[in-house]
Amino acid sequence: MDSGSTLRVEKSNLKPVIKKTYVLDTNVLLHDPTAIAAFNEHRVVIPMTVLEELDHIKDRHDKTVSREARIAIQMIDKVVDAATPQEIQAGVEVPGSAMDGPLGTLAIYPDQLLTDSSEIPFLDATQDQANDNRIINVALRLQAERPSEFVCLVTKDINMRIKAKGSGLLHVEDYRRDRVLDDIDLLAKGYEHLEGDFWSGISEVDTLREGDCTLHRVPRKSLPQAYPNMFLFDDNDFMAFVKRIDSDYVYLRCDSRDNLMHRRFWGLTPRNLEQAMAMALLEDDNVDMTVMTGPAGSGKTLLALAYGLHAILEQKRYNKLIVARSTPPIAEDIGFLPGTEEEKMAPWLAAFDDNLEILHGADESCNGSIEYVKERANIQFKSLNFMRGRSFNNAYIIIDESQGLTQFQLKSVISRVGADSKIVVLGNLAQIDNKYISPLTSGLTYLVEKSKAYPHAGIMHVNGIVRSRLAAFAEENL
Repeated sequence: MDSGSTLRVEKSNLKPVIKKTYVLDTNVLLHDPTAIAAFNEHRVVIPMTVLEELDHIKDRHDKTVSREARIAIQMIDKVVDAATPQEIQAGVEVPGSAMDGPLGTLAIYPDQLLTDSSEIPFLDATQDQANDNRIINVALRLQAERPSEFVCLVTKDINMRIKAKGSGLLHVEDYRRDRVLDDIDLLAKGYEHLEGDFWSGISEVDTLREGDCTLHRVPRKSLPQAYPNMFLFDDNDFMAFVKRIDSDYVYLRCDSRDNLMHRRFWGLTPRNLEQAMAMALLEDDNVDMTVMTGPAGSGKTLLALAYGLHAILEQKRYNKLIVARSTPPIAEDIGFLPGTEEEKMAPWLAAFDDNLEILHGADESCNGSIEYVKERANIQFKSLNFMRGRSFNNAYIIIDESQGLTQFQLKSVISRVGADSKIVVLGNLAQIDNKYISPLTSGLTYLVEKSKAYPHAGIMHVNGIVRSRLAAFAEENL
């Protein structure tokens, strides 16, 4: 380079951020009350119809959905509280909606003022679909007013998405912020089956002692998918448990299938390897939370209950056994039941009585044994709808049918767990009866993926229908 030459610097022209407009449906805010802060620097529009629906829902008898409606209203109020009517319609900055750069805005659209126009598609506000149509009309109007901008309707209602597209709306999406997976088949199972011989694929291994435990240390790159408290087994006799993981190594504790299969809780022995691995997680003092997924009839509830009785009555580890689940009606609402909280919960928790009968069916007086165990183990039946604000210490807690819970609901339940307690979360992602939740957006899926790296949580997918051959046929073919 000549001494007289100058260094030429080319300017790079950064493209300006293209702000998008997202019109939110009511079910998005019910599913995630914090959704208004989920769109970074973009513009969020809430039609007046959505606020009206939230207002009606917040006073419903269904405590779960009414609570989330109130939270959503409070979130909106925090943003627009000090703004003028003109600012609210134009858009108010959402605090903390982005880590860097411009903040997003929230606007309320007065859709009650919209009227039919020959130039813009307009859905008639028929009685049955009035609210959905009014929300779609807002998105259609914004799209017509801003043809060069990205305007999108966000709703979890499939039929509403179809109607909006059919009416001419170019961009319609499901709410995906709560998705932690692209495919439910990728959900962590708590174990990995390795083909062939495990040791043949390991380049180096060290052996060390920690207390009375022998650990094998292998490079992290040899097991890139490993996470704490998972099981590994191959086609031969290799069986190992991931004790812990650091940035460079995976620490394995070798075990045997025979040892796992010989565990026994309250007279119950495992009927397959997955049940045996689940029992090992339940018994592990280092695991404060065990999440068990799997099809109906795979033994999840029975295993959790058997270990609870074993830990309370034989090992004296806990003072009480708390069984809880949400209480949405599966088919028809049976009304307000008389009696105590436990008596009201009886129709939804009959499965635990069925499992107690299995554990004590051979007793001379089955009913007497069940009542005796309920009293001795201090078994308490609770509704998740009334657990907020409580704290459970020195307790063994079972959360049943968790697949229908949202991420927010499961977080609020798990945060109730106090000192010296263990929680077991059960669920079957194939049996979701909440119309706003899918297997990909279930709180159970979120919990599995977020907790698998936590060293004090264990995950196990219990497969294999042990209820009956008819139950196996129904699960696989019906």
